[in-house]
Formats: sequence, C-alpha cells, structure tokens
Amino acid sequence: MKSKITIGILGIQGDIEENKKVAEDALNHLKLTGTVQLVKYSQDLNEIDGLILPGGESTVVGTLIKIRDGLLTAIKRRIMEDMPVLGTCAGMIMLSRRAYDRIIGDTKQELLSSLDIVVERNAFGRQKDSFEAGLQIPALGQNSAFKGVFIRAPIVSEVGNAVDIIARLDDKIVGVRQRNIIATSFHPELSGDNRIHKEFIRVVKDYKLKKLTVDSNAV
Repeated sequence: MKSKITIGILGIQGDIEENKKVAEDALNHLKLTGTVQLVKYSQDLNEIDGLILPGGESTVVGTLIKIRDGLLTAIKRRIMEDMPVLGTCAGMIMLSRRAYDRIIGDTKQELLSSLDIVVERNAFGRQKDSFEAGLQIPALGQNSAFKGVFIRAPIVSEVGNAVDIIARLDDKIVGVRQRNIIATSFHPELSGDNRIHKEFIRVVKDYKLKKLTVDSNAV
C-alpha cells in the first residue's frame, strides 16, 4: 500500500486498551504498516480509515458522544461514506437502529442507527451471568471455531435484508455483517484470538485501497 492504515478506537469508555492491543497485534500478523489511535473528538475521525466501537456501557457512551460537539454526527457521516466499523457488545448496540430491554422496553438511548438490526440488551442476564461459549464462524475460514466471551451481552432479534448473519449461539444471533460494518454480541478482544480484528482490518485495507484509487483518478 502507498500509505499506512490508521485504525481508530472510540476512546470514551469500555474495553479501549484491550481493543488497541488486539488491533495492533492483527496489523502485525497481517504484515501491514499501520497505527491504532483513540478517537475522542469529531476532528479525530478525519485521520482514520476504520473505527472500532468497543464493549462497555452503551447508554453512557451514547450520552457522552452526543454532548461532545459534533462527534455523533461525524461518526454517522463517516459510516455513510462506507468507512468500515467493528462494534463489539455495547458497540453493536450503538450501531443498531433500535435497542430494547425485555423488562423496560425501548431504552430510548442515543444510537447511530447505521446497522439495520434490532437488539435486545442484557439478553443473557447481568454481569454475574457472564460466560464463555464455543462458536462457529464460517467467515473466518476453514478453522471456524471461536471462543465467544459474553458479558451482559445483547442478542440480535431482527435483521434487515442487507444484513448477513455470521454467528449464532444456539438459535440466537450474536454476530452480523452489513457491507463494511461488522458487529458482535461478544467480546473478541477478550478471546485471545485476533481473527475477527484481522478480518476487520482486511475490510479497512480494501476500503483504503479503493479510496486511494478514487482520489488518484480524480487528480
């Protein structure tokens, strides 16, 4: 590539350092030149080629990005421009068009509404009900086994026509992809396995190459 890849991580709350470490490891394994940096303000989005929305507390994150001048709008705009995004757990909730809780109903929280899914929050229970489970994710290739780490995890209860289901736990949808958006109910950054981050970075690489080609032709 003519220039390095820059991966951004929404650096407001949640599994920030864990995602940073795994993304850096994935770049190294792919032998790609790149950096991983935090995104806290709208102008930071101008410097990145892909964004990770980490696990954490989606209501808190939604509130914080809304009060940071222009950040929510800037993230939505970049996603509309096809910037690749990886959302894990709370990140999946943030990307969804609707989130609800079986007890309180619609959560009425701030969402990006970029991914055509409906999610049920805390579908497996609260913090004490966290668990690990073996998953099969065919998109990862011949070795499709992956350890899913579920912490107050959501599930996907509805998917739009453009959404591909990439992972299930029994009959529950826990992983989806919609074009350049990948989202999981579980925490791949805590699994000790960087393959989902590697797949995301491959999507970012393709996006970067396409963008460079378009920019070059426009000169």
